[in-house]
Amino acid sequence: MLGLGMIGRHHARLLQASPRVTFAGAVDPAGDRHGVVHDPALVVPTVRELLDRGPLDLAVVAVPTEEHLGAVRELVAAGVSVLVEKPLAATGGEASAIIDAVREAGVHAAVGHVERFNPALIELRRRVGDGQLGDVFLIATERVGPFPDRIRDVGVVKDLATHDLDLVSWLGGAPVERVAAETQHRMGREHEDLVLVTGRLAEGVTFNVNVDWVSPTKVRRTRILGERGMLVADTLTADLTFYANGQVTSDWAASQQLRGVSEGDMTRYALERREPLLVELEHFFDLVAGHPGAQAVTLEEGRQAVRTAEAVLESAASGQTVVLDGA
Repeated sequence: MLGLGMIGRHHARLLQASPRVTFAGAVDPAGDRHGVVHDPALVVPTVRELLDRGPLDLAVVAVPTEEHLGAVRELVAAGVSVLVEKPLAATGGEASAIIDAVREAGVHAAVGHVERFNPALIELRRRVGDGQLGDVFLIATERVGPFPDRIRDVGVVKDLATHDLDLVSWLGGAPVERVAAETQHRMGREHEDLVLVTGRLAEGVTFNVNVDWVSPTKVRRTRILGERGMLVADTLTADLTFYANGQVTSDWAASQQLRGVSEGDMTRYALERREPLLVELEHFFDLVAGHPGAQAVTLEEGRQAVRTAEAVLESAASGQTVVLDGA
């Protein structure tokens, strides 16, 4: 385990409790600030010290993003498979370098886009794929809340919006083709505090992404609108709700005029809820073990999220719509 910060401490908690792995230790120069490692002797300041204690099969990389490339290179050179927290890298170029290092080493690797393992989003994607909404018109996400103390030197685009830029592609079943974005700087920092993104996927579906850390309440919502209604996932509570387009008629003209699209039944689905981070780790274990059903997020998908984030920042800086390479 590399990094015992905001997300790393939760990985450490789950790794120590898993019957599928033996927890070999954790690396953090600042030590175990949150007290999550049961045996303090297992916490060391460098990767080299952890590797010197014996061979490792796999590691989770949850160090600051700008340190991902160096950490991955050191681990894979020792034959260690890696799960790299999102975003995969600070730049698209570094993401490609990580992919090259993993390929050369011949180990397994995945990216920690944990939202893909949220039960509400998994069920939403399944229902859209089964045709519940018919033709899809729009994918929209909202990820807002107060400023997180863990942030050091990035803005909302690379820290938070990479979740959503990955999700719209995953849910829509196509890569992002183009983006137009606006950002704001409200907290006196170099990096952006708010971003609004409008875009289109390669298959023609439109999307918008609203992300900030200047809102006084935390909201995590994804909705998909289609010809037969709308599915809305709240990823904080793992709730999924369907709002159907109604099939009823009314002789009250004013009511129909005000409602626009006819309002039908609303259904909130009962879902099995498992911690998304645990499910993500289990799929990574499956990947390393060679199980064909592993649903780990690939390095190429992680790189695409980074490149899309770079296109968002380019659009915001230039005031122009940006078309992604290969779209």
